[in-house]
Amino acid sequence: MKKLFIVILIIVAVLFVSMIAKNLIAKQAVSAGVRVMTGLKLDMKSMNVGFLSTRISIDKLRLFNPPEFEERLMVDMPEIYVDYDLGAFLKGKVHLEEVKLNLREFTVVKNRDGKLNLDSLKTVKKKKEPEKTAKKESKMPDLQIDVLELKIGKVIYKDYYNRTTPRAREYNVNINERYENITDPYAFVDLIVVKALMNTSIAGLANFDIGLLGDGLEGVLGGAAGLVKGTAGVALDTGEKLTDTAKEATEKAADTIKSILPFGK
Repeated sequence: MKKLFIVILIIVAVLFVSMIAKNLIAKQAVSAGVRVMTGLKLDMKSMNVGFLSTRISIDKLRLFNPPEFEERLMVDMPEIYVDYDLGAFLKGKVHLEEVKLNLREFTVVKNRDGKLNLDSLKTVKKKKEPEKTAKKESKMPDLQIDVLELKIGKVIYKDYYNRTTPRAREYNVNINERYENITDPYAFVDLIVVKALMNTSIAGLANFDIGLLGDGLEGVLGGAAGLVKGTAGVALDTGEKLTDTAKEATEKAADTIKSILPFGK
């Protein structure tokens, strides 16, 4: 009886250690994968890997801006759920049968020098300077996402350019959409950025070419990918119209004051 108890205790201890090791390995793998895809630092509060299932849950994953930006945080994701293909994983491939991504807050920042944090993303660098980034680029893993359920709550824009206190705007985009058959790690990141910005005026305000990220999304967005490519010009026009409208309003207000005050007559 005593020997049986010792055997059971050893088995429980081995399972417990295996579970912890599995979580640590998975956490390191996810951290390395996200770093390769985005080029940004991240942290996560916890990760739980199913011992008998192929399900992973991640709590409070956050992506950080490079140090030259006044705002530390770019992306706040309180919950991520992944169901992976174990057989593909053992072959060195990343096959995710289902991904549920809850992005609570996405912050776009222009710093005091006029640099935009979106330009720090590896996918943006790759498309703006393909020859330069090709030399430094790490080999991307094979990726297959069968189903992606994407939720995006709030998108914030903060402009610190030539100012101490930022000019800020918030957009409650409240996106809850489903996508299928994503096979490119960069397209995965592009999709998230495009959907976050598409229904805001941030692209125009920040002078960011969102159409640049539309390339490669045809298979995911379908006909909407063409819309994305044209959004850059539309967004810039919108930003210019907002500026012109504000200028006109200021001039009209000045004329009105002049007409009222004695020195304006």
